[in-house]
Amino acid sequence: MLGRCGVVAIFWVIRGKEVGGTFDSFRGEEGGSPDQGSVGSGTKRSSASSGSRPRNRKEFLYRFVDSGMLTAKLEDWFESISNKSEPKKPAFDVPFELIELQKFDYALEGISFQQVIRMPNAVYASTSDAVEATAYLAIEDFLHAGVKGLWEAFWSQDEPMPFSVACLYDENLKFYQAEKAVADGKLGGLCATGILLTNPRHPHGKWDQILELALLRPDIRNFAMDSDRQLPLSVLGEALFYALRVLLSRSLSRLNYSQSSNSVFILLVDSQYGGVVKVEGDVNKLVFDVNNVYECAAEWIIKHSRIAVSSVDRIWNKLGNANWGDIGALQVLFATFHCIMQFAGFPKHSVEDLAADHGPRLQARRAERQLGDARVNGNGLFRFQQRSVSPEIVEVQDDSVKIETEQLMKLEVGSVLWLEDSNWQKGYQINQVLNNSEHPYYIASPVEDPQKRLFLYVGSHPSQLEPAWEDMNLWYQVQRQTKILTIMKQKGLSSKYLPQLSASGRIIHPGQCQRPSSGGNCDHPWCGTPILVTSPVGETVSQLISEARFGMEEAVRCCHDCLSALSTAASAGIRHGDIRPENVVCVRSAVRQPYFVLIGWGRAILEDRDRPAMNLHFSSTYALQEGKLCSASDAESLVYMLYISCGGVLPDLDSVEGALQWRETSWSRRLIQQKLGDASTVLKAFADYVDSLCGTPYPMDYDIWLRRLRRNINEDDHGKEIDTSG
Repeated sequence: MLGRCGVVAIFWVIRGKEVGGTFDSFRGEEGGSPDQGSVGSGTKRSSASSGSRPRNRKEFLYRFVDSGMLTAKLEDWFESISNKSEPKKPAFDVPFELIELQKFDYALEGISFQQVIRMPNAVYASTSDAVEATAYLAIEDFLHAGVKGLWEAFWSQDEPMPFSVACLYDENLKFYQAEKAVADGKLGGLCATGILLTNPRHPHGKWDQILELALLRPDIRNFAMDSDRQLPLSVLGEALFYALRVLLSRSLSRLNYSQSSNSVFILLVDSQYGGVVKVEGDVNKLVFDVNNVYECAAEWIIKHSRIAVSSVDRIWNKLGNANWGDIGALQVLFATFHCIMQFAGFPKHSVEDLAADHGPRLQARRAERQLGDARVNGNGLFRFQQRSVSPEIVEVQDDSVKIETEQLMKLEVGSVLWLEDSNWQKGYQINQVLNNSEHPYYIASPVEDPQKRLFLYVGSHPSQLEPAWEDMNLWYQVQRQTKILTIMKQKGLSSKYLPQLSASGRIIHPGQCQRPSSGGNCDHPWCGTPILVTSPVGETVSQLISEARFGMEEAVRCCHDCLSALSTAASAGIRHGDIRPENVVCVRSAVRQPYFVLIGWGRAILEDRDRPAMNLHFSSTYALQEGKLCSASDAESLVYMLYISCGGVLPDLDSVEGALQWRETSWSRRLIQQKLGDASTVLKAFADYVDSLCGTPYPMDYDIWLRRLRRNINEDDHGKEIDTSG
């Protein structure tokens, strides 16, 4: 199960987003002085006593390649400043004052950073190359999203971003895009990530075009846990090495830098935490003795540089989501902001200008969130409450604004609902009120056929869907499931293990409807409310388990019938995405053996942008990690359902991390297979098969398992029914 749950300690690697051209204003004149020769061009080696100063500088940079040797030269200095620093007081200043970060935070209030699709996840550390490669690509998205968001917010939304992001290969100090580096077998040699000026003429990057470097240190989180500890020299020394290399490369560059080009920012990160190191100094004061490179470099750092080190704070949460507004991410973004200024100059919109809008925005939000307004909306029923479009999450604790919709639209046994479709009207009488732990639904009978039993689902009133997101589950249950079942019907999918669409439409309310001629709904609380009617009707597996009526035979039959439903749907490119005991019903009939129907198709996946339901107990591991399904995800959810039906115990889970940990432990120790094996050897074998497929792109072989399961089903009346499952 490593392919399912393994996650790595992360390294920063970002795929460069190629943008045509570079800033002409960044380029120097072609006839520049020899001092500005390209760092990447070949040079003739020289010594400190022969050749010109530019050649010595190039030779110095050529020989300055070992961070470990520089670190060794700094040991006495580092020990000295560490001993001199007061207890609980850092030896270095911070690069940004808190007031600066606060102002920057205000400026970022109205900025939406690009959604990060691939995310780092350090719930479980792993050294797997496959998982580590995925982590590189995940961090790539984050850094690119940050620099792109800053460019568009402060400099230009119209001009293409002139920067790309690439990872540094340690052996030759060249830059490669992450996917190419992994494909070429360079994964083990990746050591850092740089934001660079885009230059199509130099696909491997040039050191003088580096805006910012991020060093990959998995142990950085230890210093976030203990804020009194200082970064060790092994970490700081490497940061100083790369900072000096960047400054030397800039001093040899033809690019026109701003006055602040004598400072460089180095990021220190892992999969959750990060900090910033700022190094500033005039490299012209460095003695370029090519025979004593590391001694000269150490002397410059000690005597002529100013070093600032930030605290190490969380940048991502444990799930890999970027905490854009937290201080850890703010420090990284603010460092990137200063790096962009070194290349692009002052922004069109300053931090002060954008931060000045904080006060008016705050007042506007307060006005929008005035509570206690008991006005009603146009239909005279639902209480009106303003909602802001601000990305903030605001906790509303005034219970007076909560309206119990169930009381206003309460349906009881004996109630009759009339449904209006485009061509006809039909009445349904409520026989039984059920609940699937989220919303009520009903067993009803057509008025003209009281013996027939159907499932009836009532959706949210259209006026509720926009302000009340908690009713989105109802929308999935009614409106979206109606769409899915309609598509199944149009594509000719036929199986007794799939629900059938009997009717759908809107409620016809009592009295005269005053619906406007222009469309919309009248003031009656039922006007326009959607209804879905399906067949067949049965008891949920959840109910059978709670009443101890779900045994070994039922487990095998349930597995077969659900797989048959999944196979039929998969033939049309539809996956379920929400398999759990409440979404499987056992249908009993006097003329045939009981069988199971897979219901609850509102969360079905039709295309890549669709997202499955997130259930800590029953969602597949891939769904919890990636927010999407792999080919075996539905089968994995089915295994979890069968596991509890066979006596398996699900732990109390309150987080995705806990859910992933339980899955990893259960599969690796074969607890799930053992429990299913107590009920049936074929179920144990099926669980092993699913385990081997989870997280892989390989398709499910439904046919072979339907045949094996069918051989294990005890049929007392062979020949009385035709199995259309294939």
